[in-house]
Amino acid sequence: MDFRQLEVFLAIVKFKSFSKAAEHLYLTQPTVSNHLSNLERDLNTILINRPKSNKDISLTKTGELLYDYAVNIVKLRENAKFKLGEFRGKIIGNVEIASSTVPEQYIIPEIICEFNKVYPDVTFTISHHDSAQVVKGIISGDIDFGIVGVKIPHNQLGYVPLTEDELVVVIPYNASNQSTGVKKVCLKDLLKEKFILRERGSGTRSIIEESFKKENIDINKLQVIAHIENTETIKQCIRRGLGISILSKRAIEDEVRHKLLDYMNISNIGLKRNFYFVYHSQRLPSPLEQTFRKFVYNYFA
Repeated sequence: MDFRQLEVFLAIVKFKSFSKAAEHLYLTQPTVSNHLSNLERDLNTILINRPKSNKDISLTKTGELLYDYAVNIVKLRENAKFKLGEFRGKIIGNVEIASSTVPEQYIIPEIICEFNKVYPDVTFTISHHDSAQVVKGIISGDIDFGIVGVKIPHNQLGYVPLTEDELVVVIPYNASNQSTGVKKVCLKDLLKEKFILRERGSGTRSIIEESFKKENIDINKLQVIAHIENTETIKQCIRRGLGISILSKRAIEDEVRHKLLDYMNISNIGLKRNFYFVYHSQRLPSPLEQTFRKFVYNYFA
């Protein structure tokens, strides 16, 4: 059993595909298959079920048993490389971050730009998922870290609150309405308007649904004109009069400043939430992961 075999095994598990694992490791697919076969022969067991379709790739029971050990073995090697690099004054590596829409667009750029000033040789891979997918990816080991707008409890996850966010009702800008200042609206009044709703699984959508439930208002009575995943697309639709929506106040700062959009606060209830930095609490982090995690904690402290 060697490191390359373990890396191949972990890549197949991560990408659930021999071809994608080969592409990620810059190997040919037959080489990937040979590495896995040699590992299974060394351990005298079958680690991965090989169905006809790549979509059905799964771990065997012994594969599940080896997985966490393989993760920790590879990360122990990374620890050694990191410490040697640190000793030579150069820290390198790649940090994978998955995030829901608002943190991806308005928080992560700030974090990685500041981190890059201190550790210029570290690279980043940023991927977009809704909050539920981020949590699933961290648990499965596909993702190092996540930043989400809703806390989904799980005994293998650790959450650190980073910063607060407020949700507001976003409407087209109208110069004639500016003399009265920031207006307020009740949730039930939104039932009269054409509404643009975020996709299921997003933190914003979860908070909206919970707020309607607390106010005993049937959210199904909203006149939903569109379900849209991307915040920027929603903002463009609001500007063009398609409907209104509930979005992060952070997401519309530039548009409000340039008089492209306006917003109303929601009466009686404050739609506020925290953004959370989420990580796997029971898996050994690499030194780079520890360094990045500590940087994020201190930055938002």
